[in-house]
Amino acid sequence: MEINTLLESLDSVIAIPVIPFNKGTIDYNGHQKNVDYLMKNNYLSDGRPRVIAIGGTSLLHHLSFEDQIELINQTGQEMKDRGVLISGIVPNPIEVAGNLIEAQSQLKYSPDAYLLMPLSGISSPEGIYDQYYQLAEKYGKLHNAKFIYYLRQKRDLEAVIRLIQESPYFIGVKIGTDESDVQPLIEGVNDSGLVIWGIGDRCTEAAELGTKGHTSGIAVVFARASDEINNAQRREDYQTSYQIESKISALEDIRFRNGRVYNYSAVVEAMILSGFKDIEGGKGGPFNPRVPKGISAEVQTAIKGLSSYH
Repeated sequence: MEINTLLESLDSVIAIPVIPFNKGTIDYNGHQKNVDYLMKNNYLSDGRPRVIAIGGTSLLHHLSFEDQIELINQTGQEMKDRGVLISGIVPNPIEVAGNLIEAQSQLKYSPDAYLLMPLSGISSPEGIYDQYYQLAEKYGKLHNAKFIYYLRQKRDLEAVIRLIQESPYFIGVKIGTDESDVQPLIEGVNDSGLVIWGIGDRCTEAAELGTKGHTSGIAVVFARASDEINNAQRREDYQTSYQIESKISALEDIRFRNGRVYNYSAVVEAMILSGFKDIEGGKGGPFNPRVPKGISAEVQTAIKGLSSYH
């Protein structure tokens, strides 16, 4: 995809569907159903394409090398050329991440961009800049790969700005910290890339500060809510954006409480409790069983009245 078209497309809802698991393995039929739901239920204004990312809420970090390739392959096959596909890449170890980018780049429907997930283990901002710059140079030149950095540590902010300013293959940053980092990132990145809000659909304050687009973990069950929030923000109707945001806020509260402990499982629970037959939540993923009964009751209350946004 041409870079300007890609950047314009990313100023949108980046839907991150959960990966449904059954007995610890991926339910590929369920995943295809979820992607099909997102593609068929596109309420974005002006005929904009659906953007789907595999990462974050999806528990990507529990998948084998082969499953990550197959998951992107099947997602691309379901989307074809009708949307924008982003592949989340866990950069541990970096050599395996490179091999994964190499393999996915050669799929029939290869990713339009790669989201570099948070790095685990010990690292320094200098090391992050050096390693990611080298990674982007290699696969950018080989496969025209484009990268989005997922910022989860404030200490790395300056390194991220340098990457976006200095590498033609880094096209943006997903903010996973808080609103205080929006302005310095926008000022630092300037016109070199996008600053995307990455902490769910409660994104209106960030949009007023200047972010472009947001990631959504609940779009897989309430696509219209996420889309209408983005539509309102694009026309600078922040009052409407806040109004819709308030309706899904209770579900987001559950997802992000206590260090995001129910980020994945609360969405799965909402999918199950909704009763909708065109999506599949699965039965809980690795290290993420279904929520306790008390939390389930909270989810049930939180999604009451949201069916019109499905």
